[in-house]
Parts: sequence; structure tokens; C-alpha cells
Amino acid sequence: MHSPSDSETDDLLRLASGDAAARHQLLVRHRERLHRMVALRMDPRLRPRVDPSDVVQDVLAKADGSLDNYLAHGSLPFYAWLRRMAWDRLVDLYRHHVRAHRRSVTREQPAVDPPDDSARQLADWVVDSHPSPSRHLLREELRERVRSALDRLDDRDREVLVLRHLEQLSTRETAVVLGITESAVKLRHLRALQRLRAVLAPQLGEYVP
Repeated sequence: MHSPSDSETDDLLRLASGDAAARHQLLVRHRERLHRMVALRMDPRLRPRVDPSDVVQDVLAKADGSLDNYLAHGSLPFYAWLRRMAWDRLVDLYRHHVRAHRRSVTREQPAVDPPDDSARQLADWVVDSHPSPSRHLLREELRERVRSALDRLDDRDREVLVLRHLEQLSTRETAVVLGITESAVKLRHLRALQRLRAVLAPQLGEYVP
């Protein structure tokens, strides 16, 4: 899991003192994390139209223009601030490319939050952590069982597992995203793992992550 590094803190201090090079280093440092988050959280229907790398570039450009305001008034951890901008951008893209089209065709009112691929990738994470037979058919069967088991978990339990294990957020960053305390994150994460183990034990036995 990620936590603010000494080098990131140094970059923030250098940036506050007027070091222009620190600005570039600070933004580039989180490019890979943002790309992973955007690719994970993007509505699958957007992928033929939108490249995650372009979304990340747009977010970093916006962050670059807002860094002075962040230094003066920001209260979020730096990556949590970047992630919030990335999430807002994904919501805007979803509304523009998916929700507006569906409304015009079917008059449906889907949820504001865009659906993503996190449940499938969480299932992949569980299966890849398990030393099961490597033949494709057996692993695919196991993957389907894991996906079915994950569907039985509470949405909040799945979300904390996605944030901690797929996005690899720190406890503090996860608390900011969920709007709860760090103690609550730790408790919810432990509870989610316990429930996941209970649901998956018949399929995975002792090898549940």
C-alpha cells in the first residue's frame, strides 16, 4: 500500500518555496497510480472512445494549474486530491458519452456514478493469489465462482477491498475517499476480508487472500 514518501514531502516543500522542477516531479510521481485508477474505474463502454492515458494527462494538466491553490488551501493528501479530480473527470465523461445517450434513446436515468470493471478485477486478484491448477478451463471456472461469491458481499465491503488491494491506497487515502475515519477503514477492511474468506472457503480453502 502507498503512503506519502519522504521524497514527495520534499517535493511539496520545494514547490512551496518556488522550485519549478519540484512541480514536474510531484505530478509525474503519481502518473502510474492515476493510470491504474482510471483504467480500473472507467465505464467499459467508454474504452472504445476514451484512452485512460488521455484522461490522466488531462487530470495532471488541471492539477498543474491548481497546485498553488492546493498548497495554500488543500487539506487532502496529495494523491487523494489528484484521485478526486480523476474521478470527477470520469463522471463527466460518463455523463457525456453514456448517460446522455441512454437518456435520449430510452429516457432511463442511470446512476451518476459510472459502473466500472472493479468487481471482475477483484476476482482476478483473488484467483491470481491462489495456487490453483494452471489449466485455463479450471482457472476460468474458479474465476466465475469467485465473481459469484463477490456479488454476495456488501457493496461497502467490496469497495474497501478494491481501494486497498487494486488501487493500493493507504489507510489515510482510503479514509478520505470513503469519508470515514482511519480506524473505521481498518475495521471495515478486516471485516471485508473475513467475510470474503467465509464466502470463498469452500472454493479456495486456506488460500483465500
